[in-house]
Amino acid sequence: MNILISNDDGWQAPGIIALAEAVKSFASIKVVAPDRNRSAASNSLTLMNPVRATQQAPDWYSVDGTPTDCVNLALNGLLEWTPDLVISGINAGPNLGDDVVYSGTVAAAMEGFFHGLPAMAFSLAGVAGRFDIAAQVAADLIKRCVDSPLLEKNMLSINIPDLADADSVLLSVTRLGRRNRSKNSIQQVDPRGEKIFWIGAVGKPDDAGEGTDFYAVANGEVAVTPISTDMTAHDRVAPLAQWLTGGAV
Repeated sequence: MNILISNDDGWQAPGIIALAEAVKSFASIKVVAPDRNRSAASNSLTLMNPVRATQQAPDWYSVDGTPTDCVNLALNGLLEWTPDLVISGINAGPNLGDDVVYSGTVAAAMEGFFHGLPAMAFSLAGVAGRFDIAAQVAADLIKRCVDSPLLEKNMLSINIPDLADADSVLLSVTRLGRRNRSKNSIQQVDPRGEKIFWIGAVGKPDDAGEGTDFYAVANGEVAVTPISTDMTAHDRVAPLAQWLTGGAV
């Protein structure tokens, strides 16, 4: 199996190094990742400037662009090689609930998904930083793709909590939870007396009940969430059509 690996923390991040090390024992891999931390880059593409790729080692490339740039380039000219699966991570921190909208980790996987490939995004949703254990968990899930390939057009966001070891892991299929609104921005003054702002912290979980990714991780389970890119509010189509024709909604 050929596997393309990317992330949003940068090509030297411990998460991507651990993930590549765990996967290369059973798959042919190539790594194409940002040259620096591009967290929360979401699905942005670099369109107004050229993007440069640098080979850092055999089968390892850094790109001075976003996670989406990395996967797009890898699939459209950088590599004379076609992956069977695109994986992203392991992110240093969770991507739960609304986080997936902003996440560069999920965006990298999503770009592979947009190109018709199955894709998986891995995040370490804990504070212990045990990327070695998270990588073992990820590798076990990826091996399942080798033995029993994912259905076409399948994308998963996988959050791995702090685990003592990779044995007896509980896997839970979940839906995305929801957060409360983010905290207010923090205003400061730079050395020149100009105002600057730091984006506020993410909000606390709101919808975090049983069945959500928040709930699974809080209970020590690996949250496996299928992601769809269809953002249509299907339940609002009929009421909107009625409103547009002058009817009451």
